[in-house]
Amino acid sequence: MKVPHVHRWIALGLLSWGLFGLAASTVSAATGPVVVVPIDGTVDDGMAHLVERSVDLANREKASAIVLDVNSPGGLVEAAFRIRDALFSAQEPVIAYVSRRAYSAAALITLSANRVVMAPGASIGAAEPIPYSEKMVSALRGEFESTALRNHRSAAVAGAMVDKNVDLPQYKRTGAILTLNTDDASRAGVADATAPSLDAALAQSHLESAPRSTQEYTWAENLARFATSPQVSALLLTLGMLGLLIEMQTLHGIAGVIGVGALALFFGTHVYAGFSNGLVLVLAVVGILGILWELHVVPGHGIPGIVGAICLLLAVLFAFGLPFFFVAVETIATAIVLTVICFSLLTRSLPENAWARRLALGATQGADYVASADHTDLHGRTGTAASYLRPAGIAAIDGRRIDVLTEGEFIPQGTPIRVVRVEGARIFVEAVALPSYQ
Repeated sequence: MKVPHVHRWIALGLLSWGLFGLAASTVSAATGPVVVVPIDGTVDDGMAHLVERSVDLANREKASAIVLDVNSPGGLVEAAFRIRDALFSAQEPVIAYVSRRAYSAAALITLSANRVVMAPGASIGAAEPIPYSEKMVSALRGEFESTALRNHRSAAVAGAMVDKNVDLPQYKRTGAILTLNTDDASRAGVADATAPSLDAALAQSHLESAPRSTQEYTWAENLARFATSPQVSALLLTLGMLGLLIEMQTLHGIAGVIGVGALALFFGTHVYAGFSNGLVLVLAVVGILGILWELHVVPGHGIPGIVGAICLLLAVLFAFGLPFFFVAVETIATAIVLTVICFSLLTRSLPENAWARRLALGATQGADYVASADHTDLHGRTGTAASYLRPAGIAAIDGRRIDVLTEGEFIPQGTPIRVVRVEGARIFVEAVALPSYQ
């Protein structure tokens, strides 16, 4: 049975319209923007926020691809999980370009991409968890292996980046964590290609002409990432401890406000960046209140100050997170050294300043307190025991009656004596010649 002529034209028109729509959608997809996301520095919650926002943007704008520009030593595993999950929700291809290194958490982020391109001389791996435990290794190894399998890569290679017990003699020695250079990563199927630059990597995927949308951190995310670096953290801790130390001496409030403000910035940025949680804030508040209570409410009691100092120290250690415990110890040690040096310089270089005079005991005597006189000039002088010295008594030295002490022996009145030692207000003498009783 022949198809009527009109039906033939209708079918041909529908087919043409469908092909036109398919071609239009293909062109539209190919000309969508390339969303470039920097994965540099420490992996933290600030970076996770950036990646999540970028994936949402790419999905809304029907981007051609999401490109991760990776150069990171690693960071928080929890943040890496968030980034991986966000990348899995992307509706467009994800390309990771490793310009220098992708270690630890950054290695998991890189493996989450559909395509991995590495620069010559780059490396990837070294993802052993800290603190090390069998449970943590097993969990993280499973995450790496499942991520690799999702993108058709070797699960054994991915697992060897986490677990040193994975046997992979062609790439690492027994008992070592796997780290691959660019050539080995290509051989192992981790890297799909190599390229000297990000532009070259995009050209390999035929995206060189697509418009780019490079994502940037918000000011709050930048502040958190800047303030959580070990160097800035050490400066904030130094300001905090120095402020509290000066407040202990002066009790005028200004130094205390500066110290508390520096500590608040330190803890606030670490919480915002995802390194710590509410427990750290509670410990920090208890610590600061304990120290201030000791300074202004019950000075000299001791217990509130000691409890506050311990809580504040624990808060600082926990603020960095367990993966960065040794960084925390190093930062605290640096802050303590800087605090001691700065406080010493303040008390020595500004002795006559009206403000700095309160940091140390002044040389002048107040109306309510009289310091002991300086008797060091009497050392070696001779005189006579004006009373019996048993062992304390009075001696006449250079025409002055002075309270003296012996080393424990009895010296009769009228005995010649000599000053042998001066310790503040205490003047020690000995007999020059004992009298004869024959």
